[in-house]
Amino acid sequence: MNKLAFSLFAFLSISTLQAEPISLSQAIDKALNSDPRISELDNYVKKAEALKKEATASNGLQIMANTFLGTSPALDGGFFTTEDCGSGEPCQLRVDRYKLNDGISPWWYLEFGLIKPLNTFGKIENFTIAAEKNIKLKQQDVRIQRGKTIYDVKRAYYGYLAARDTRLFLNDVAKRIDGAAETVQFSLDEEDGNSTKSDMYALQSAQGLAKSYIKKAAALEQVAIDGLKVLIQVPLDTKLELADRGLQPVEMPSLALDELTQKAMADRPEISQLKDGLAAQKALIRAKKSMKKPNLYAGIVASVSYSPLRDRVDNPHIYDPFNDVGSTPVIGLKWEWEGGVQDARVLQARAELGAITEKNRFAQLGIPYQVSESFTQVNAHYESVEALKFSAKAARRWMISLYTDFEAGLEPVDKLVNAFQAYVLSYSEYLQTVYAYNMQVAQLEQIIGDYE
Repeated sequence: MNKLAFSLFAFLSISTLQAEPISLSQAIDKALNSDPRISELDNYVKKAEALKKEATASNGLQIMANTFLGTSPALDGGFFTTEDCGSGEPCQLRVDRYKLNDGISPWWYLEFGLIKPLNTFGKIENFTIAAEKNIKLKQQDVRIQRGKTIYDVKRAYYGYLAARDTRLFLNDVAKRIDGAAETVQFSLDEEDGNSTKSDMYALQSAQGLAKSYIKKAAALEQVAIDGLKVLIQVPLDTKLELADRGLQPVEMPSLALDELTQKAMADRPEISQLKDGLAAQKALIRAKKSMKKPNLYAGIVASVSYSPLRDRVDNPHIYDPFNDVGSTPVIGLKWEWEGGVQDARVLQARAELGAITEKNRFAQLGIPYQVSESFTQVNAHYESVEALKFSAKAARRWMISLYTDFEAGLEPVDKLVNAFQAYVLSYSEYLQTVYAYNMQVAQLEQIIGDYE
């Protein structure tokens, strides 16, 4: 296959893919896999995992080192002012320690240690527990955002269907109004006495209102589809069609109210966050209390100091900081006291624990109320949908029958206009209520944590 044919094939494949209608479930999957808000929170999960790794790694082998290159006074000779001390001349100790009689020498210094914590008296253990709980907190943040993304997709998807169906049925009504206006105009032109100017004015008023509503519906339709494109991360100029031919009410939740409440108390991300938050804060309090305790450690420490232009003194009673080497195994205790700072940190952790406790206490009452309120709204909207569906069907039959009678000259214009208005009102209200009902179900799913 040559390059031109391959490029054409690729273009046609992409065009076909873009033109393929997308279902609600497909839109949700695309949004969940591409929403930057979810990716942002995923990175916070990774950060929390890194914090846990930092806490556990604090119990491992630690390497400490410090080195520098500087200068020291050069030194030529031994302890005494003359080299032949002891051969008849008195011995005199040197007093030129702070003089540069012999010049300057480079000075290289290194100190290092290998340290292994043996016991931190609760610091590492409790910080590790807090880090583990923090990971779970961040993971639940991801779940919450996934739920919000699903809700946003449904709002855009159902909103588009509602606006599109509204525009289509209004176009149908507008065509019938235009047909009636043509009939009235023909009657006026023929002066047959069957129509009056007031009949034309009434229909013209209905024509203007219908066009106005169509424009508004078209604008809402465009806004909704563009919003859906943003959520699934496709360019705004992409042609996007939905698989659903019309807006339909979703199924009623199959669980009873008490079952929904139990599910919410078990599955809501906020419930898990409260439990993990309480455990994390308790661990932090224990960890911060233990900051006043020492760290028990063992290891090896060593140092090397070297000045090449200084003569070495190997007498074990004399320490030369510029030329020395030594190492030793050690076991020790290390304290870090910060006085009131440590107490203040404990108080901060206790205050945060108190806040989480109060939030948990409110959730025990608030979440059941949220479930009950949403469940009541779902049932009310469902019953309204059923009632308006019957009303809209009756209004359409009324409009069609009156339109037929009007064309036959059996009914006046005012009754036809009333039928148009009744149909527009009932069917518009039906579509709006179906949309509201679907979103109430989506909200109930969020409240009970059922959006994975």
